Amino acid sequence: MIVPPGRLVLIAGATGYVGGRLLRVLAERGEGLRCLARQPAVLRARVPAGVEVVKGDCLDASSLAPALEGVDAAYYLVHSMGAHGDFAERDRQAARNFGDAARKAGVKRIVYLGGLGVDDPSGSELSEHLRSRHETGEILGESGVPLVEFRASVILGSGSLSFELIRALTERLPVMICPRWVATPAQPIAVEDVIAYLVAALDLPEPRGVTRFEIGGADRVSYGAIMREYAHQRGRRRLMISVPVLTPHLSSLWLGLVTPVYARVGRELIEGMRNPTIVRGTAALESFTIRPLGLADAIRRALASEDREFAETRWSDALSSSGRSSYGGVRVGSRLVDSRTCDVAASARSAFGPIRRIGGTSGWYWGNWLWGIRGFVDLVLGGVGLRRGRRAPDDVRIGDVLDFWRVEAFEDGHRLRLAAEMRLPGRAWLEFEVSASGEGTSTIRQTALFDPSGVAGLAYWYLLYPIHALIFRGMLRGIARLATAGEDGMQRPVRAS
Repeated sequence: MIVPPGRLVLIAGATGYVGGRLLRVLAERGEGLRCLARQPAVLRARVPAGVEVVKGDCLDASSLAPALEGVDAAYYLVHSMGAHGDFAERDRQAARNFGDAARKAGVKRIVYLGGLGVDDPSGSELSEHLRSRHETGEILGESGVPLVEFRASVILGSGSLSFELIRALTERLPVMICPRWVATPAQPIAVEDVIAYLVAALDLPEPRGVTRFEIGGADRVSYGAIMREYAHQRGRRRLMISVPVLTPHLSSLWLGLVTPVYARVGRELIEGMRNPTIVRGTAALESFTIRPLGLADAIRRALASEDREFAETRWSDALSSSGRSSYGGVRVGSRLVDSRTCDVAASARSAFGPIRRIGGTSGWYWGNWLWGIRGFVDLVLGGVGLRRGRRAPDDVRIGDVLDFWRVEAFEDGHRLRLAAEMRLPGRAWLEFEVSASGEGTSTIRQTALFDPSGVAGLAYWYLLYPIHALIFRGMLRGIARLATAGEDGMQRPVRAS
């Protein structure tokens, strides 16, 4: 498809799971792109070159007019399910604001991704979550801007909320007590197929009014069948025992313990899982050349993507999805994450200086004696300890050793990711990102990620979290202190032996 010259496309929800993937595909296609973000500095460090990022909030009507100025088509991929309070009312207000602003700006079409679902023949009404998804589409359609709405079944992809829930349940529970929703029929669709539909919506003839498409994968299966297929591909033997009653409240608490789903989000998800999400019409197959994958292929592709770059977006990348960080950080898919930021009065280049020099004789900028103890313990356990140091004090290459870490990704002045080679009940990474936030100021983000192996890994993370949090906090402050001193005034602390 030849992209019309001068066309400008806006994405509301680019920090989310689907929005982030859509952003990259549209950028590769050559579309003129603008992204709406409540915290533009956070998103600017992650978007491809040439993509405009503007400040705006769908709950703040006054912020939308400048963001939508000159926009031809707008994607609306926003929801408030993870936020505190009445998410349905927040979704209603956000949709009204966006629709009104889009009409006044002369936007030619809005593309919206909602959810499938009809009232259950047994008498169950739509869940509040699915009802809100439908209502959002209706409000956008009433705005007067032509709307293309996709109603999707369960989305499967590495990092998607549904896939991570299924993955965590199947990996961690050899015996699963299954409530009634496990038997509910669905039509799971691969995230790549969802993105293909969203992109293709730009090429539809000029729509009028509301055009709705129901989209799903090639197979109609139950949630239990999805878990069994995942277990089969992973070589796991799992026993599933059905029980007649397990309330949404109890189910959400249970999911909160063993999966990456927070209880308040889990409750809404489970309420929605009682509703079948089956494609009833053929409009999508008739209007598009896309032929979605079946269940087995969708899971196989998701598993193959599991260890891709962390730059891949996940459902929890949306800033509202997890709420405030609590004890133990947050969960991102199967991984446990402690992420911190610090604003410094220094350029991004100066702020990255201490990061580029970290490890070896420069130490870790705080609690070096604690790092020394950890290195000694690693040696006792048969690991590499801290004895390897680093190749050069002020030069970093991918593959370099930094004490008991190895450089996995490096972008000078912006990003350093280290993979742990110490003895651990799981896999660990430590990542630093620096982005300019203003004239002479920048933001440093430090993220520790841990992929636990079984119960031992979870115990390791949570029992040692107070110590890790102390070290990570002190290390970030040390980096910030040296960054504000500037490279010429940088002091290089010597690690205690």
